[in-house]
Amino acid sequence: METSTPAFTLEQVTVRYGTATLLDAVTCRIPASACTALVGPSGAGKTTLLRLLNRLEEPVAGTVTFHGRPLPDWDVLTLRRQVTLVGQQPVLLTDTVLDDLRVGRPELDHEQAAALLERVHLPAAYLRRATANLSGGEAQRVCLARALAVTPQALLLDEPTSALDAVGAAAVEGVVRELAAGGLTVVLVSHNTAQARRVCDQVLVLDGGRLVEQGRADRVGYFKESA
Repeated sequence: METSTPAFTLEQVTVRYGTATLLDAVTCRIPASACTALVGPSGAGKTTLLRLLNRLEEPVAGTVTFHGRPLPDWDVLTLRRQVTLVGQQPVLLTDTVLDDLRVGRPELDHEQAAALLERVHLPAAYLRRATANLSGGEAQRVCLARALAVTPQALLLDEPTSALDAVGAAAVEGVVRELAAGGLTVVLVSHNTAQARRVCDQVLVLDGGRLVEQGRADRVGYFKESA
């Protein structure tokens, strides 16, 4: 999938830990205002690539840029507000939903918080809910809303539905599709090929730390081989 406005560009990016090469000379472009899936077998380098995008990992060679600017040129805290990461297990940090939404934006008022919940398909009444009483799907959507509270330009999702039941997973998938359609750049790690097909516009296929295939989700051969 080509785009005139990549959000991220990777040029010959290599990541090593000791003698292990986690990513090997990866070059790709991740489009803005779209959802891109990182797929491949376990240990392929998917999470490593995802974590590169907000400098939770650093390459030993090559360059990563965000909207044309090399990542080391960004203040790291500013970058992580622009490029926020939501992990597989929903982690809520406070006792109530409203307080959780205010973690990165303390000035958030009730109306703004309610609007954030609406974006993730939760009613405003949830602002008063105890975080301990949320289902897995509800908690993950609150995590998404908390990430959106800081108005990021890109959202990184590491297996965001792996700990959820089918109902919770479907709800989160719907939110992700709507966020990308609304102009947010989303990068999603998934072992679930059916999910990647449903949710994502572009797919990057990794294997053994190398980028082995990339293209539109309805055209990559990896999905046919995994069927």
